[in-house]
Formats: sequence, structure tokens, C-alpha cells
Amino acid sequence: MEMQIARPELRLLAGRFSRPSLSSRLGTPWSGSLSRRQYRTARPPPVFTATNDRLRPTVQARRVPLCPPRTAPIQGVRTIFIQTETTPNADALKFIPNVRVLPEGFSAPFLEYLSPRSTLAPPHPSPLAARLLNVDGASSVFYGPDFITVIKTSDSEWAHIKPEVFSLITEAVTTGEQIVHTVAHDSAGAAAGQASGEGGDVKYREEDSEAVGMINELLETRIRPAIQEDGGDIEFRGFEDGQVLLKLRGACRTCDSSTVTLKNGIESMMMHYIEEVKGVKQVLDPEEEIAVKEFAQFEEKLRQQKATSA
Repeated sequence: MEMQIARPELRLLAGRFSRPSLSSRLGTPWSGSLSRRQYRTARPPPVFTATNDRLRPTVQARRVPLCPPRTAPIQGVRTIFIQTETTPNADALKFIPNVRVLPEGFSAPFLEYLSPRSTLAPPHPSPLAARLLNVDGASSVFYGPDFITVIKTSDSEWAHIKPEVFSLITEAVTTGEQIVHTVAHDSAGAAAGQASGEGGDVKYREEDSEAVGMINELLETRIRPAIQEDGGDIEFRGFEDGQVLLKLRGACRTCDSSTVTLKNGIESMMMHYIEEVKGVKQVLDPEEEIAVKEFAQFEEKLRQQKATSA
């Protein structure tokens, strides 16, 4: 009795666990009513994996990029930065571009144009200076090593001159134009109104050569950098009888405080460091001497008119 009860349970367990595991591997369910031969020759049902509908292409919305890809690399861009600075002279404005103004190896520390004709004449013509002096109200142009000073007339306004000057300098720097040219010339053919401080005759006695050397050293190391900060420069003309002969250029040439600069600044420094120096004297060009004399005559005439009217 125990064997008859155990066999149906074994048969039931074999039907539940052994046969389904075989059918799951072959893809055909096991049927207990089929014989072994019928099971082998039975045609398995088809297995569906994927339909053709899933292989059909789907239509997607076209995505247009906001920024199209660059086809060529970006070339180097040259930045232009021009700074403007005020000077103690209200009629002078200093422009500082990001390029060198005077050429490398230039024989003078500055270059000044006092008339439109001087900008086109040898030895150092400058097309930029010619365009700057064509601006209504501009009276002179001064070139330092790395800055440009524009001096205007006293009756004009910077509000009208500054934008045009800024535009001309920006255009010259952007195009890479050579600011100063050097052409061959003879000393007799040098243009009037063009000053550079090169090749000038410095008047001094031979026994004062040591003092003159100290004066030049003091000018180069202490005085000239300070004056260039104000948009000008200084020129050494000679040393006579203890007097240092100097010429102010650029913004300092027409500045009302130029006398104060010479006496309180330069003269006190010269006399402190060099015992041979007794004073400092400003040298005037012939045109400036004529202008000073005419101005003095005009003031004298005004005083006489006031005296007669009183």
C-alpha cells in the first residue's frame, strides 16, 4: 500500500517539474497524453520575436542647431585699446595707444609738429599728424615714445575735437599704419615747425663738460619721465654761466604753469644735485619770441587806453 501511494506522487511530481522544464527549452509544451515518438515528430509552434512593423523607419522632427558649426578656425583678433589722459594744460590731451608711436631706434625722445606743412616735409613726415592737424581746432601734435599729445586752440572745445582725434588714431592703429617716416634730407631743407631735439647744438664750455654730463643724466633719469607723464618733454639747449638752458615741448610748451615747473621743480632739483648750477632759464624759439613781444605790446596798449579813459 505504501508503494502504490508513493508512485502516483512521484508521477505527479515528475509531470509538474521535469516535463515543463524540457518544454521550456524546446519551445513546445509537454503533453502527458503524447507518446515519445509523437512528441519527437510533432511540429513546434512558430516563435514570434519581432514584427516587420517594428522595423519600419520612424519620422522624427528635424532639429536645426541654433549655432551652425564653424567650418574654419577663428583667426587671431587684435584688440585696440586707446587710453586718454588729461594734462595740467587744459588745451592739451594725451592719447595712449597700445602700440609704439616713435620707431624703434629713433634718434630723439620726441617729435613735435607745429604746422600742417611740417607734417609732410622731411626729415620725419607723418600722415597721421597731417590728418590730426586738419581737425578744426587742433594747433599742434606731439609724439612721445608711446603716446600722442594733441594741443588745441584756446577758443575750441574738446567735445568737438576729441571724438574725431580718437577716430583718426584708432584707424591708424587698426590698419597698422606706420606713424612716423624717415626720409633723406639736408640740413638746409629741414621743415620749419618740426622739432625733434636730435642733432641740436648744445652750447657749453669745454671745462663744463663734467657738469653737462651730470645735467644730462639728471634729465634722463628724474626730470624727463615726470614731464612725459604730463604729455610733454624737455630739451637741453646748453649751459652758460651757471644757467641751464632748457626748452619745454608738447603739453608743457603752452602750459600756464610752465614757469612754475621750471623754477620750483627743475631748478630746485638741479641746484640740489649739481653745485655748478645757479639757475634754470627757458629758451624761446624765434617765433615764440615774436609772439611774446607782440603780446607785451598789446598789453601795454590796453594799459594806455585805460589810463587815458580814466
